[in-house]
Amino acid sequence: MENLFGESLDHESTATGLFADVIIPVPIPKLFTYKIPKNLKDDIGIGYRIIVQFGQKKILTGIIAKVHQKPPAAYEAKPILDVLDHHATVNPLQIRFWSWMAEYYCCNIGEVMNAALPSGLKLSSESKIQINPTFDSDTSTYPLDEREELILQALANKGEMTFEDCQVVLGIKSVHGILKSMVVKEAILVFEQVKEKYNPKVESRVRLTKRYAEDKNALEGVFQELSSKPKQEEVLLKYLQEVPVYKKPELNTKGLEKSVFSEANLSASSLKTLIKNGILEEYKIIISRFEEEEPEDVEIQLSEPQYQALKSIKEQLKEKNTLLLHGITGSGKTEIYITLIQEAIAGGSQVLLLLPEIALTTHIVGRLRKVFGSSMGVFHSKYSDNERVEVWNGVLSGKITFVVGARSSIFLPFDCLGLVIVDEEHESSFKQYDPAPRFQARDSAIMLAWLHQAKTVLGSATPSFESFFNARTGKYGYVGLTQRYGEAQLPEFQLADVLIDKKKNLLKLDFSRLLRESIQEALSKQEQVLIFQNRRGYAPYISCEDCGWIPECEHCDVSLTYHQFSEEMRCHYCGFKEKVPSSCPACGSSKLSAVGLGTERIEESISLLFPEARVARMDLDTTRSKYGYQRLLEDFGSGNVDILVGTQMITKGLDFDKVTVVGVMDADRILFFPDFRAGERAFQQITQVAGRAGRRDKKGKVIIQTRKPEQQIFNQIFQGDFKNFYLQEMADRQRFFYPPFVKIIKVSTRHKDYKTAEKASNSLHNLMGDIQVKKILLGPEKGLIGKIKNQYIFESIIKLDKGGNAQAQFKMELQHLLTELLAQKEFRSVRFIVDVDPY
Repeated sequence: MENLFGESLDHESTATGLFADVIIPVPIPKLFTYKIPKNLKDDIGIGYRIIVQFGQKKILTGIIAKVHQKPPAAYEAKPILDVLDHHATVNPLQIRFWSWMAEYYCCNIGEVMNAALPSGLKLSSESKIQINPTFDSDTSTYPLDEREELILQALANKGEMTFEDCQVVLGIKSVHGILKSMVVKEAILVFEQVKEKYNPKVESRVRLTKRYAEDKNALEGVFQELSSKPKQEEVLLKYLQEVPVYKKPELNTKGLEKSVFSEANLSASSLKTLIKNGILEEYKIIISRFEEEEPEDVEIQLSEPQYQALKSIKEQLKEKNTLLLHGITGSGKTEIYITLIQEAIAGGSQVLLLLPEIALTTHIVGRLRKVFGSSMGVFHSKYSDNERVEVWNGVLSGKITFVVGARSSIFLPFDCLGLVIVDEEHESSFKQYDPAPRFQARDSAIMLAWLHQAKTVLGSATPSFESFFNARTGKYGYVGLTQRYGEAQLPEFQLADVLIDKKKNLLKLDFSRLLRESIQEALSKQEQVLIFQNRRGYAPYISCEDCGWIPECEHCDVSLTYHQFSEEMRCHYCGFKEKVPSSCPACGSSKLSAVGLGTERIEESISLLFPEARVARMDLDTTRSKYGYQRLLEDFGSGNVDILVGTQMITKGLDFDKVTVVGVMDADRILFFPDFRAGERAFQQITQVAGRAGRRDKKGKVIIQTRKPEQQIFNQIFQGDFKNFYLQEMADRQRFFYPPFVKIIKVSTRHKDYKTAEKASNSLHNLMGDIQVKKILLGPEKGLIGKIKNQYIFESIIKLDKGGNAQAQFKMELQHLLTELLAQKEFRSVRFIVDVDPY
């Protein structure tokens, strides 16, 4: 005898029942075993979504990871409450991927599940109240007060109410005390009502009933009856105009959306009467939130360098699983991607194209949609829960075979992935910092491809040192593209020495003479300009000119960033904000001035310097809305904006014909940041933003403002000399033990009490020192930012040998140490955060 899972069951084992190991979205390092009720055993399988009770009151969505016949030894298994779907929502490969991620990134599989499933696929439980069926007000020992009587009367009418409903009935903010009293008096019961978050989009349609659709004479009789009712006649004529049922009878099956009648200003009551009288019938259908689009017949024409690169990619992928496509900005990597995607889909495989930012996604989607139509899905955080669930279900059903997405798209339910492309693979935004899992999407995508036995192509004009190292050592394949597509030429670079301009009084509103003249020349030719400053807000901070006071966040060890537009100062770490004071709180002086440069201040300066120019700003503040990026890019692409000021959002992926000048406002801030990757990031960001200039037949110009023009890195950027820059940096990394020669793990200890955080950090650090693997242990030190959200932070850095099993052993023993420390009373409220590959 076999069950649904292909497992052989004898009569004796069947009697003991079936059990399921369930993944639950909680930060606990184990699976939980639940009993499968007999009435559900034929409806359950691995990857199914189920409802389970967790603890005393919580109702949660779980995913079945394993089915077996062994009851748990330590506790009595609770029964599964219900099954949510008639099919698996998650496949076994996904569960393997989640397990790998939990192990590699030192977190729990429940945390991975929480990140992986769109919230629309997770259930929520909502507390509600109802009248206790055994309650009798006449015989009750405890009389009800006036407010309790009001609640009871409302319940008699409604049947059940939420806590919020009770607040409305009583007109007060807090009802918990009153409801608690009613529970004690046994007047009401509190229960958890499970609600499915995902709601499909439903469309109301109408069509002719069968009688009139099949009998023309009967329909003519209706028109005779309606001759005295012109409004109903108009509605019926509108339907027949849109749906010619006698020429094409099959169209009546699809009917017509009800909204067509309201848009034509036809009577809603007349439509309702026709439905009531059985002439038209109303029905509902579930429709997609995305427009159905047929692919256009787009011919991809490759230049000779592109064709040779494509040929080499195919050859090398026969031997290698992963390949680095190192193509300079504007070399036409996207056309190569499209060709590879088309061939993979034609071979019956799914494809994932991973992009680091939504800004990139919005720009490239239109181009790809023309080629792939509705078989392509887009997945990123700006989509609503319902939209993300639809993409998830589209991949699950096979309707979507190609996905373009940000880092979260690696969690989609692929079952036959053949190709993964990671564009701009060097981007730091592929790293998830908070909450767990703190994964690197590029590295995770390579693992995902390996699980599917798929191929991975990493693309970049400025590869990460790790990927370039793997290519040079033969682990990855390597293809270089050194020519821009078509007639486009590489831009001309120029340095503007800010200090010299300042001495000569030529610096105006932080703009050098060279940059101002270049912008003016571009505007006179009706060309466009990009200005890059990787700091949002008006200024990094404000300061009192008399006493030096600087406003700081109440909850973090950082200064507040000044935002002039909203007239407030904000913390970019915890969100705390306050109004700008009219005078210095420390000395009373009214001499408060903004210090430093933010995108908002640069936007204002440009408007003063070039009043005739149309200026826009692209940063986190201007793109918070769902279509914020899209609207800005459309305005810029259509020529409605002359100068676009932005943070690193503008450094990649943008392809506009008229951009001829790019200005980098403060290159020193990127270059001298206290991070071993500072040089690498400076090379990448400046090269990427420079690549936005002169992408057609016009030669572009890049102006870099700096106080240190003698820095060697500038010459290497100008010459595109990535290789020598890489060799120079790698020599330092090897000498001082930094990636890619070692693996780094950062362990942060956080607590609201400084001494507790420090003691916990020292205790863990000493215990980690006893782990017998080859390592370098640094710290613990106070974090670069010592306090965030009222939590004091201490950090230890571990550099691990890349060979052997040092990493796996260290991670395993570290998890045991953390469990031991958290079991100690004094450290129970301490947060230990493990970040693998943190930089």
